Amino acid sequence: MSGQLFVIGTGPGNPDQMTPEAHAAVSKATVFFGYGPYLDRLNLRADQTRQASDNREELDRASAALRAASEGAVVCVVSGGDPGVFAMAAAVCEAVDNGPDAWRDVDLVILPGITAMLAVAARVGAPLGHDFCAISLSDNLKPWATIEKRLTAAAEGGFVIALYNPISKARPWQLGKAFELLREKLPRSTPVIFGRAAGRPDERISVQPLDVADAATADMATCVIIGSAETKIIERKGRADLIYTPRFSPGAAGD
Repeated sequence: MSGQLFVIGTGPGNPDQMTPEAHAAVSKATVFFGYGPYLDRLNLRADQTRQASDNREELDRASAALRAASEGAVVCVVSGGDPGVFAMAAAVCEAVDNGPDAWRDVDLVILPGITAMLAVAARVGAPLGHDFCAISLSDNLKPWATIEKRLTAAAEGGFVIALYNPISKARPWQLGKAFELLREKLPRSTPVIFGRAAGRPDERISVQPLDVADAATADMATCVIIGSAETKIIERKGRADLIYTPRFSPGAAGD
């Protein structure tokens, strides 16, 4: 008899940014799978068990969760942010696609959450106020050449760019290379927003112009948002600057 599998996101880390739907799923589930630090964000009961694993074991984690749900358990797979943005929902779907037929019968519920770029954007204004895209700089699952093509296309297309997985000990150079590439496509004054741990006690938000943007400002807990050529900065005396991307582009017909 098949059980149920919830895939949730905890949001950026502030408990207030986890959705009521996700809280309800946590209350219902009995077995939890996830990266240890994400599971640590939950206040689990004594009757609820956790299966923590390394952050690079997404497919194995998804398979174990599906196996437990297919055997009748009510299971919760836990991501940070939104589970559908560079997170566990895709891994669960991949496991269903390639797994036994029984996994296709599992009652699968994927619940949306607040992803890092939304939390970072809200801290500085509305940099995502017009067209934007999200790109992971990790070349673990795609070639670096593909990442470069996407960065170039996004900059030339006028998109604000949110960068996930910008840098790590194993990948120390990609963010700096991305900045070099984007300096050839965007004004040097384009704002670059470094949003680390948005909403958490160790939050750190800083803004640098693209021409001097320092990749060392970021780590794996950072989401980097790079404005488009249209993104503006509003200076406010005694208050932090506001950064926004206008809703209308030059030449727009209007409503």
